[in-house]
Amino acid sequence: MTQDQPQIPRRDPATMMRLSRLGSLHQCRLSFMRILLRRIARENWQVSRPIFDIDRNGVGRAVYTAKGPERAYSLVVFAHDLPDEKRSDRVIADAWDATFTLFDGVPAEADLERLAKNVPLQEAGRISRQELSLSRANRSVRLWTHVVDRLASGQQPDLQQIEAVGYLMRTTAVYGSGKFGAADRDVIADREEMQVPFQAEMLSVYLTRTFVRDLVNHMAGNLGGTQAVRLDPAIARRLGIGNSTGLGMAPFIVNHPILFNNWMMVREEAISRVRAVARAAPEDAETFRQLVKQSVVSAKRWRSGHPVQLKKLAQLKTDLETLSQHLGNWDAKASYPWNTLIEWSETSLSEEGQELVASLILEPYGALVDGLASCMADSNADAFRIDGSLTVSAVRDLLQESFGWAQALDWNDPANCARAWYVSEEKLEPRMGERFEEPIADYEQPLAPARDAAAAVCALDAWDPKDTIARFLLNHPEHRHTVRRAQMARVAPYGEIRDNTISASVMPVDMLRAKLSFFGATHFDPRSDRWVRICMYAGAPYPEDLTPDNADLWVYPEAGT
Repeated sequence: MTQDQPQIPRRDPATMMRLSRLGSLHQCRLSFMRILLRRIARENWQVSRPIFDIDRNGVGRAVYTAKGPERAYSLVVFAHDLPDEKRSDRVIADAWDATFTLFDGVPAEADLERLAKNVPLQEAGRISRQELSLSRANRSVRLWTHVVDRLASGQQPDLQQIEAVGYLMRTTAVYGSGKFGAADRDVIADREEMQVPFQAEMLSVYLTRTFVRDLVNHMAGNLGGTQAVRLDPAIARRLGIGNSTGLGMAPFIVNHPILFNNWMMVREEAISRVRAVARAAPEDAETFRQLVKQSVVSAKRWRSGHPVQLKKLAQLKTDLETLSQHLGNWDAKASYPWNTLIEWSETSLSEEGQELVASLILEPYGALVDGLASCMADSNADAFRIDGSLTVSAVRDLLQESFGWAQALDWNDPANCARAWYVSEEKLEPRMGERFEEPIADYEQPLAPARDAAAAVCALDAWDPKDTIARFLLNHPEHRHTVRRAQMARVAPYGEIRDNTISASVMPVDMLRAKLSFFGATHFDPRSDRWVRICMYAGAPYPEDLTPDNADLWVYPEAGT
């Protein structure tokens, strides 16, 4: 950075960690799906289908193997004939159209026999440390039937119906990191291709999408015989994998402050680096302008029936119109044009529009920001250890930094503590209930860090500021988790949500969207304030077509396609 170049800081955590802002994040270059596909293309991974033993009714098994430079990973698929009345997106479902596991290596027949007894059972079965993920998916019935029938009759499916849904199957869970016997994160964390978070899960979904395309072609061929046609590759590209995600994902960003901080800090560092670019090359400015046009197409295809999302989507479309008009006067040749554009967006666009612009400015600058992906994992094992030598005063200052706003709230007001997070006995999944209407307070999980921080500060006020926090915690062990979080904030300024997670007005879908945006999800469609449908990999090349030239900007739809 030259001497006269401005130091452009990362955006303030007090601004970025509000729930409304987190609920407006969009995918970007540093989303996990895009990081994975860039690697697969760059390293020329080979994807094969050694087994596809599926009958005319869509029942059987298949294996898809992705071989990288050093090792292979195999998606093991079990396809089922599921009656319509058993098809459910709810976590309490016990049967699905297809079930999957990502196997570490290439499975032998004995492995497949073991997995056949467990994977279709999902939570009721058990997998081993040889498996990296466990997942399941259901058909989008109307679109599935339409596509199979049209292909069987020798016709391509109707594009309007393809656009209205966007996927032929949707997953209802993709489990990993030790759940149900799968390998712990530590087993794969040191592998270069798995260093970035959730790469195993993203690979599982990518291979699942390929299986779904193959299955629909297979079933149409069996139904239509010689008159059947295969799904047009251009239409297949438009189809992603849907996902239904509920409250099980929401506590993640509360329970993993260091990890989520790293995601946010990397994104903010990337934005800061681009804002500090003194001059935009003409081709970079043109890339940005083109992606704005493609984002207009994406917004038009975004469907939702939820009133909150409809309002946000309408605002985003207005923002894109405003941005498009502004670009007519934007001088990309001026000094620090990206910084000027971000500053303009902060006063001219909604949070949805601001965060889209922040994502889009990264796209021309892969060489500047892509390397930051290696900083997104949490390798700071020492951060969990409480430093008992810190003074009461020092810990109080740390709490003030992250939770000063929370001390102004009246925690005796029922509206500020109306909700409580707990774990369901049946499925061991996070739930959120009404504190004053349901008997759940005794089972509450520590997912209200703001309230707990305010209580800890009150307790600390009664102690000598020079006392050690170790002495305080000997007398008040109930505040250990809050003190730990306060100390983590020294290395994780983006680790804390700056909003009340148990208020009467909290929208858990904001937490879901924040996490899913880092996955690379698009077209968020909340079905309530507690669960959301999304689409993954729509527009992405299939393995046989993936190259370094098309491995990245596929997420932005071409106008007219």
